[in-house]
Amino acid sequence: MERHVLVGLLLGFLPGAAGAQSVYVASQGAGTLVALAPGSIAAGAHLVVARSPAQLAPGPHGRLYLTHPDTRQITAVDGARGAILRTYSVPGQAFGIAVSADGTQLYVSDWAGNRVMRLSAETGALEGAVAVGHEPAGIILDRRGTLYVADRESRQVSVVDTAHMKRIGTIPVGEAPFALALNPAEDRLYVANVRSGDVSVIDTAEKRTIATFTVGGMPYGVAVTPDGARILVSNQQAGTLVVLGAADGAISATVPVGRYPEGVAVTAGQAYVANWFSDSVSVIDLASLRETARIAVPDGPRSLALGQAR
Repeated sequence: MERHVLVGLLLGFLPGAAGAQSVYVASQGAGTLVALAPGSIAAGAHLVVARSPAQLAPGPHGRLYLTHPDTRQITAVDGARGAILRTYSVPGQAFGIAVSADGTQLYVSDWAGNRVMRLSAETGALEGAVAVGHEPAGIILDRRGTLYVADRESRQVSVVDTAHMKRIGTIPVGEAPFALALNPAEDRLYVANVRSGDVSVIDTAEKRTIATFTVGGMPYGVAVTPDGARILVSNQQAGTLVVLGAADGAISATVPVGRYPEGVAVTAGQAYVANWFSDSVSVIDLASLRETARIAVPDGPRSLALGQAR
Protein backbone atom coordinates (compact mmCIF):
# COMPACT_ATOMS: atom_id res chain seq x y z
CA MET A 1 0.00 0.00 0.00
CA GLU A 2 1.34 3.40 -0.96
CA ARG A 3 2.52 5.66 1.84
CA HIS A 4 2.85 9.44 1.69
CA VAL A 5 5.57 10.93 3.88
CA LEU A 6 6.08 14.66 4.40
CA VAL A 7 9.67 15.86 4.44
CA GLY A 8 10.58 17.46 7.77
CA LEU A 9 11.90 21.02 7.71
CA LEU A 10 14.97 20.64 9.89
CA LEU A 11 18.09 22.72 10.33
CA GLY A 12 20.53 20.03 9.23
CA PHE A 13 20.57 16.87 7.16
CA LEU A 14 20.20 13.47 8.79
CA PRO A 15 23.03 11.31 7.41
CA GLY A 16 22.75 7.55 7.72
CA ALA A 17 25.28 5.06 8.93
CA ALA A 18 28.87 5.46 7.80
CA GLY A 19 29.29 4.23 4.23
CA ALA A 20 25.57 4.31 3.50
CA GLN A 21 24.23 6.20 0.52
CA SER A 22 21.70 8.97 0.86
CA VAL A 23 19.42 10.05 -1.96
CA TYR A 24 19.49 13.79 -2.59
CA VAL A 25 16.74 15.69 -4.40
CA ALA A 26 17.11 19.10 -6.08
CA SER A 27 13.79 20.96 -6.26
CA GLN A 28 13.84 23.63 -8.93
CA GLY A 29 10.73 25.56 -7.93
CA ALA A 30 11.52 25.74 -4.22
CA GLY A 31 15.27 26.21 -4.61
CA THR A 32 16.05 23.44 -2.14
CA LEU A 33 18.15 20.32 -1.69
CA VAL A 34 16.48 17.48 0.21
CA ALA A 35 18.15 14.47 1.83
CA LEU A 36 16.26 11.16 1.97
CA ALA A 37 17.47 8.78 4.66
CA PRO A 38 19.50 5.78 3.38
CA GLY A 39 17.66 2.51 2.98
CA SER A 40 14.39 3.97 4.20
CA ILE A 41 11.45 6.11 3.14
CA ALA A 42 12.02 8.34 6.16
CA ALA A 43 12.77 11.89 5.08
CA GLY A 44 15.78 13.86 6.15
CA ALA A 45 15.65 17.62 5.78
CA HIS A 46 15.87 20.41 3.26
CA LEU A 47 18.50 23.03 2.62
CA VAL A 48 17.70 26.30 0.86
CA VAL A 49 20.14 26.91 -2.01
CA ALA A 50 20.33 29.45 -4.84
CA ARG A 51 17.33 29.91 -7.12
CA SER A 52 16.16 27.24 -9.59
CA PRO A 53 18.65 24.37 -9.22
CA ALA A 54 18.56 22.20 -12.36
CA GLN A 55 21.08 19.37 -12.10
CA LEU A 56 22.85 17.71 -9.19
CA ALA A 57 26.08 15.71 -9.03
CA PRO A 58 27.92 14.00 -6.16
CA GLY A 59 31.64 14.34 -5.55
CA PRO A 60 34.07 12.73 -3.12
CA HIS A 61 34.15 13.49 0.62
CA GLY A 62 30.37 13.90 0.79
CA ARG A 63 30.31 16.93 -1.51
CA LEU A 64 27.37 17.77 -3.77
CA TYR A 65 27.22 20.31 -6.57
CA LEU A 66 24.12 21.96 -8.05
CA THR A 67 23.81 24.01 -11.23
CA HIS A 68 21.61 27.09 -11.51
CA PRO A 69 21.23 27.98 -15.22
CA ASP A 70 18.89 30.93 -14.60
CA THR A 71 21.40 32.71 -12.35
CA ARG A 72 24.61 31.25 -13.87
CA GLN A 73 25.75 29.85 -10.55
CA ILE A 74 26.95 26.64 -8.91
CA THR A 75 26.36 25.70 -5.28
CA ALA A 76 28.78 23.41 -3.43
CA VAL A 77 27.27 21.55 -0.46
CA ASP A 78 28.64 19.40 2.33
CA GLY A 79 26.01 16.68 2.10
CA ALA A 80 26.83 15.02 5.42
CA ARG A 81 26.41 18.26 7.39
CA GLY A 82 23.71 19.81 5.23
CA ALA A 83 25.72 23.01 4.87
CA ILE A 84 26.43 25.25 1.89
CA LEU A 85 30.18 25.51 1.38
CA ARG A 86 30.06 28.18 -1.30
CA THR A 87 27.99 29.54 -4.17
CA TYR A 88 29.91 31.02 -7.06
CA SER A 89 29.11 32.61 -10.38
CA VAL A 90 30.29 30.87 -13.54
CA PRO A 91 30.86 32.25 -17.06
CA GLY A 92 27.98 30.43 -18.74
CA GLN A 93 24.49 28.99 -18.37
CA ALA A 94 25.47 26.02 -16.21
CA PHE A 95 23.22 22.99 -16.70
CA GLY A 96 24.64 19.43 -16.69
CA ILE A 97 27.43 18.71 -14.21
CA ALA A 98 30.00 16.01 -13.42
CA VAL A 99 32.82 15.89 -10.88
CA SER A 100 36.36 14.58 -11.39
CA ALA A 101 37.36 11.50 -9.40
CA ASP A 102 39.62 13.50 -7.11
CA GLY A 103 36.99 16.21 -6.60
CA THR A 104 39.17 19.08 -7.78
CA GLN A 105 37.42 19.86 -11.05
CA LEU A 106 33.87 20.27 -12.28
CA TYR A 107 32.70 19.69 -15.84
CA VAL A 108 29.64 21.77 -16.68
CA SER A 109 27.59 21.99 -19.85
CA ASP A 110 26.91 25.57 -20.92
CA TRP A 111 23.38 25.39 -22.32
CA ALA A 112 23.45 28.75 -24.12
CA GLY A 113 27.16 28.69 -25.02
CA ASN A 114 27.19 25.26 -26.72
CA ARG A 115 30.28 24.18 -24.85
CA VAL A 116 31.52 22.25 -21.84
CA MET A 117 33.49 24.16 -19.22
CA ARG A 118 36.11 22.80 -16.85
CA LEU A 119 35.98 24.69 -13.57
CA SER A 120 37.89 24.63 -10.31
CA ALA A 121 35.69 22.90 -7.73
CA GLU A 122 37.19 25.15 -5.07
CA THR A 123 36.68 28.56 -6.68
CA GLY A 124 34.57 28.07 -9.81
CA ALA A 125 37.34 29.59 -11.93
CA LEU A 126 37.26 28.65 -15.61
CA GLU A 127 40.18 26.32 -16.42
CA GLY A 128 39.24 25.32 -19.95
CA ALA A 129 36.38 24.85 -22.39
CA VAL A 130 35.52 22.84 -25.49
CA ALA A 131 32.81 23.41 -28.11
CA VAL A 132 30.10 20.75 -28.39
CA GLY A 133 26.66 20.61 -30.03
CA HIS A 134 23.61 22.81 -29.54
CA GLU A 135 22.03 23.06 -26.08
CA PRO A 136 24.17 20.53 -24.22
CA ALA A 137 22.10 18.97 -21.44
CA GLY A 138 23.08 15.94 -19.34
CA ILE A 139 26.73 14.93 -19.06
CA ILE A 140 28.50 11.93 -17.54
CA LEU A 141 32.17 11.20 -16.79
CA ASP A 142 33.63 7.70 -16.87
CA ARG A 143 36.49 6.34 -14.78
CA ARG A 144 38.99 6.92 -17.60
CA GLY A 145 38.23 10.62 -17.77
CA THR A 146 36.09 10.50 -20.92
CA LEU A 147 33.11 12.84 -20.81
CA TYR A 148 29.89 12.21 -22.70
CA VAL A 149 27.57 15.13 -23.49
CA ALA A 150 23.92 14.94 -24.60
CA ASP A 151 23.68 17.65 -27.30
CA ARG A 152 19.92 18.10 -27.12
CA GLU A 153 19.36 20.07 -30.32
CA SER A 154 22.05 18.33 -32.39
CA ARG A 155 20.74 14.73 -32.10
CA GLN A 156 24.14 13.55 -30.94
CA VAL A 157 26.40 12.74 -28.03
CA SER A 158 29.73 14.53 -27.97
CA VAL A 159 32.76 12.64 -26.64
CA VAL A 160 35.34 14.78 -24.82
CA ASP A 161 38.88 13.91 -23.71
CA THR A 162 38.99 15.84 -20.43
CA ALA A 163 42.79 15.58 -20.07
CA HIS A 164 43.16 17.82 -23.12
CA MET A 165 39.66 19.35 -23.18
CA LYS A 166 39.24 18.22 -26.76
CA ARG A 167 36.18 16.77 -28.48
CA ILE A 168 37.29 13.47 -29.96
CA GLY A 169 34.04 12.38 -31.57
CA THR A 170 30.30 12.68 -31.99
CA ILE A 171 27.76 9.85 -31.97
CA PRO A 172 24.35 10.22 -33.68
CA VAL A 173 21.42 9.29 -31.42
CA GLY A 174 17.67 9.99 -31.31
CA GLU A 175 15.75 13.24 -31.21
CA ALA A 176 16.48 15.59 -28.29
CA PRO A 177 18.89 13.54 -26.14
CA PHE A 178 18.71 14.74 -22.56
CA ALA A 179 19.85 12.25 -19.89
CA LEU A 180 22.73 9.74 -19.87
CA ALA A 181 23.62 6.65 -17.82
CA LEU A 182 26.61 4.28 -17.91
CA ASN A 183 26.34 0.65 -16.93
CA PRO A 184 28.68 -0.57 -14.15
CA ALA A 185 31.22 -1.98 -16.64
CA GLU A 186 31.13 1.35 -18.53
CA ASP A 187 31.02 -0.47 -21.86
CA ARG A 188 27.48 0.75 -22.58
CA LEU A 189 26.05 4.25 -22.45
CA TYR A 190 22.28 4.74 -22.45
CA VAL A 191 20.79 7.95 -23.84
CA ALA A 192 17.20 9.06 -23.17
CA ASN A 193 15.86 10.79 -26.29
CA VAL A 194 12.92 12.99 -25.31
CA ARG A 195 11.28 13.67 -28.66
CA SER A 196 11.84 10.33 -30.41
CA GLY A 197 10.54 8.30 -27.46
CA ASP A 198 13.46 5.92 -27.29
CA VAL A 199 16.80 5.08 -25.71
CA SER A 200 20.01 4.89 -27.73
CA VAL A 201 22.56 2.26 -26.70
CA ILE A 202 26.18 3.26 -27.31
CA ASP A 203 29.17 0.94 -27.34
CA THR A 204 31.72 3.09 -25.51
CA ALA A 205 34.74 1.22 -26.93
CA GLU A 206 33.63 1.66 -30.54
CA LYS A 207 31.97 5.05 -29.89
CA ARG A 208 28.87 4.18 -31.92
CA THR A 209 25.17 3.51 -31.41
CA ILE A 210 24.53 -0.22 -31.58
CA ALA A 211 20.82 -0.38 -30.69
CA THR A 212 17.73 1.74 -30.14
CA PHE A 213 15.14 0.67 -27.56
CA THR A 214 11.58 1.98 -27.91
CA VAL A 215 10.08 3.45 -24.74
CA GLY A 216 7.30 5.69 -26.02
CA GLY A 217 6.20 9.05 -24.70
CA MET A 218 8.94 11.36 -23.48
CA PRO A 219 11.95 9.61 -21.89
CA TYR A 220 13.53 12.20 -19.58
CA GLY A 221 15.62 10.34 -17.01
CA VAL A 222 17.63 7.12 -17.24
CA ALA A 223 19.51 4.90 -14.80
CA VAL A 224 20.95 1.38 -14.70
CA THR A 225 20.57 -1.21 -11.95
CA PRO A 226 23.77 -2.11 -10.05
CA ASP A 227 23.98 -5.49 -11.82
CA GLY A 228 23.73 -3.80 -15.22
CA ALA A 229 20.79 -6.02 -16.24
CA ARG A 230 18.00 -3.43 -16.34
CA ILE A 231 17.54 0.09 -17.63
CA LEU A 232 15.10 2.38 -15.84
CA VAL A 233 13.59 5.23 -17.84
CA SER A 234 11.16 7.92 -16.68
CA ASN A 235 8.42 8.59 -19.23
CA GLN A 236 7.44 12.18 -18.54
CA GLN A 237 4.40 12.18 -20.79
CA ALA A 238 2.84 9.02 -19.32
CA GLY A 239 3.84 9.47 -15.67
CA THR A 240 5.57 6.10 -15.51
CA LEU A 241 8.90 4.41 -14.89
CA VAL A 242 9.67 1.98 -17.72
CA VAL A 243 11.89 -1.02 -16.95
CA LEU A 244 13.78 -2.53 -19.89
CA GLY A 245 16.16 -5.45 -20.22
CA ALA A 246 19.65 -4.21 -21.02
CA ALA A 247 20.33 -7.17 -23.30
CA ASP A 248 17.40 -6.75 -25.68
CA GLY A 249 15.39 -3.68 -24.66
CA ALA A 250 12.32 -5.77 -23.80
CA ILE A 251 9.97 -3.93 -21.44
CA SER A 252 9.43 -5.96 -18.27
CA ALA A 253 7.36 -3.41 -16.35
CA THR A 254 5.70 -0.02 -16.62
CA VAL A 255 5.29 1.41 -13.13
CA PRO A 256 2.90 4.34 -12.52
CA VAL A 257 4.57 7.18 -10.59
CA GLY A 258 3.78 10.87 -10.19
CA ARG A 259 3.18 13.56 -12.81
CA TYR A 260 6.01 14.55 -15.16
CA PRO A 261 8.74 12.28 -13.74
CA GLU A 262 12.31 13.26 -14.59
CA GLY A 263 15.43 12.23 -12.62
CA VAL A 264 15.99 8.58 -11.67
CA ALA A 265 18.44 7.18 -9.09
CA VAL A 266 19.04 3.53 -8.20
CA THR A 267 20.34 1.84 -5.06
CA ALA A 268 20.82 -1.90 -4.50
CA GLY A 269 17.14 -2.66 -3.98
CA GLN A 270 15.21 0.49 -4.82
CA ALA A 271 14.75 3.10 -7.50
CA TYR A 272 13.81 6.72 -6.82
CA VAL A 273 11.96 8.92 -9.32
CA ALA A 274 11.59 12.70 -9.08
CA ASN A 275 8.02 13.70 -9.96
CA TRP A 276 8.35 17.29 -11.15
CA PHE A 277 4.64 18.23 -11.23
CA SER A 278 3.61 16.13 -8.21
CA ASP A 279 6.22 17.57 -5.82
CA SER A 280 7.18 14.10 -4.75
CA VAL A 281 9.67 11.27 -5.11
CA SER A 282 8.41 7.78 -5.90
CA VAL A 283 10.17 4.83 -4.30
CA ILE A 284 10.12 1.67 -6.44
CA ASP A 285 10.94 -1.77 -5.07
CA LEU A 286 13.15 -3.42 -7.70
CA ALA A 287 12.09 -6.95 -6.72
CA SER A 288 8.33 -6.46 -7.10
CA LEU A 289 8.58 -3.48 -9.50
CA ARG A 290 5.91 -1.63 -7.55
CA GLU A 291 5.77 1.85 -6.08
CA THR A 292 6.03 1.32 -2.32
CA ALA A 293 6.11 4.95 -1.20
CA ARG A 294 5.69 8.48 -2.46
CA ILE A 295 7.62 11.07 -0.48
CA ALA A 296 6.45 14.68 -0.54
CA VAL A 297 9.24 17.17 -1.23
CA PRO A 298 9.38 20.92 -1.92
CA ASP A 299 8.11 22.37 -5.20
CA GLY A 300 9.50 21.08 -8.49
CA PRO A 301 11.86 18.13 -7.87
CA ARG A 302 13.80 17.37 -11.07
CA SER A 303 17.25 15.94 -10.32
CA LEU A 304 18.39 13.12 -8.04
CA ALA A 305 21.82 11.90 -6.95
CA LEU A 306 23.28 9.33 -4.61
CA GLY A 307 25.76 10.69 -2.07
CA GLN A 308 28.12 8.89 0.24
CA ALA A 309 27.95 9.75 3.92
CA ARG A 310 31.27 10.59 5.56
